[in-house]
Amino acid sequence: MGLSKKHQCYIAVPSHIINSLSSSHLQNMLLSGKKISPSLSLKLKLLLTNPRFWIFLLFLFGFVGMWLDFVPFLQNPCSISHELFTVNEKSIVNEKSEFWQQPDGLGYRPCLDFSKASREILNDKTKYLMVVVSGGMNQQRNQIVDAVVIARILEAALVVPIFQVNPIWADESEFSDIFDLDHFKNVLGNDVRIVSSLPSTHVMTRPVEEKRIPLHASPEWIRSHYTRKLRRDGVLLLRGLDSRLSKDLSSDLQKLRCKVAFHALRFNPSILELGNKLTERMRSKGPFLALHLRMEKDVWVRTGCLPGLSHEYDEMINNERKRRPDLLTSRSNMTYHERKLAGLCPLNALEVTRQVLYLLRKLIKALGAPKGARIYWAGGIPFGGKEALQPLTKEFPHFYNKEDLALPGELEPISKKASLMAAIDYIVCENGDVFMPSHGGNMGHAIQGHRTYAGYKKTITPNKRQMLPHFLNSSLSESEFNKIILDLHKDSLGQPELRKTGRDVTKYPVPECMCNSTTIHSSM
Repeated sequence: MGLSKKHQCYIAVPSHIINSLSSSHLQNMLLSGKKISPSLSLKLKLLLTNPRFWIFLLFLFGFVGMWLDFVPFLQNPCSISHELFTVNEKSIVNEKSEFWQQPDGLGYRPCLDFSKASREILNDKTKYLMVVVSGGMNQQRNQIVDAVVIARILEAALVVPIFQVNPIWADESEFSDIFDLDHFKNVLGNDVRIVSSLPSTHVMTRPVEEKRIPLHASPEWIRSHYTRKLRRDGVLLLRGLDSRLSKDLSSDLQKLRCKVAFHALRFNPSILELGNKLTERMRSKGPFLALHLRMEKDVWVRTGCLPGLSHEYDEMINNERKRRPDLLTSRSNMTYHERKLAGLCPLNALEVTRQVLYLLRKLIKALGAPKGARIYWAGGIPFGGKEALQPLTKEFPHFYNKEDLALPGELEPISKKASLMAAIDYIVCENGDVFMPSHGGNMGHAIQGHRTYAGYKKTITPNKRQMLPHFLNSSLSESEFNKIILDLHKDSLGQPELRKTGRDVTKYPVPECMCNSTTIHSSM
């Protein structure tokens, strides 16, 4: 089938090249379809003997060749010829191997049918809940979800959450810098009243501040401790909501959690637009794997693990941990080796390489995982810099992050804001054809749940606890290792998984927030 329409192509040439050519030279190059007069013929000869013309021509051919290889970063590249366009299409189709196929969602779909709506809650203008959220963007996101649910439990209006400046990243972003505030209010309009600030009737009220919320508090505990104080003072201030509200709530409150996480917390339009642009550039040559690497310095310090780059780097982490023992998250009595065998440490670059190599090149050749698979890696700069990534970049040259994909100046307005940079990573990873985190954490859990809710996009969850002993077993042949890894992950590819007691519904939205024909009939 031929091309039915003519297309115009534009090739950008640096201004200093254009300026180096006289206007007569440019005019001669653009003339076509006319009879050449003797004077014009003389000018053409002069042009052909001009070394600047040949420099320009060599530059032009080199630019076109580079353009063909760099086409993924262009929005609407023009075809040089129909034949080249056809070849490129075939190369994209060949990447549609079984590796990129999505898991069977068993008919599950979002299902947020609330049992009742309480208008009196929305009309009450006497009780207000204020919350201060802390941590990185994904921690803040989790705390906002629970803040909305707590406001509903207390039948209070929620003041837009205040973001505490993080001492590690020094990011002063506010709610509206990261999320779409108007959308947040509109989506939750029938559930909880959201206000931007306290009304004049309460602005002089000193809020009752509570800091002693236990882990996994039940709605009954919340009501018994705060309802009377809230009615008396009108304003309640809560801090440190991370994991304070129970994971096991009533059906309506679990659905509200999902509604906040998957519908209300939409990113700021400018952030969403930039994240979608980077996703389009990443996918322009076919499907891609989004890999969340957690290899920053603070991750190694907090987890009690070592990066394994060199003795010097390990000593730096040990010294930082001794200087700041408060940063160690949990199980401080365990040694590094015990933590690693228990699956509590992030995969380092060498381990990620071996697993990704298997997933992309050895996950049974019949799956057709392409050798030149494109990988987007999310996360901050690894501890150890580029050296830490060498095992990955050596095996997978098509290895990009947001800085690689962005055009000059695109990231500059947000480059010093860790939460906004994390939001860009979140958007690209959520839209990747396959997603794999090197370590769980808030972002990995949030994206897993979001991809599940969006329709069971393939998510590979590394089984570190059972996998790491095999990484350490040098006697295994490649075929034996591959078979073991395949068996360990056959049920960890994003298939429907029912939420178990104590697990977060925003990570496992089935069955509270998603249903299929079977669950619908059984509930009738």
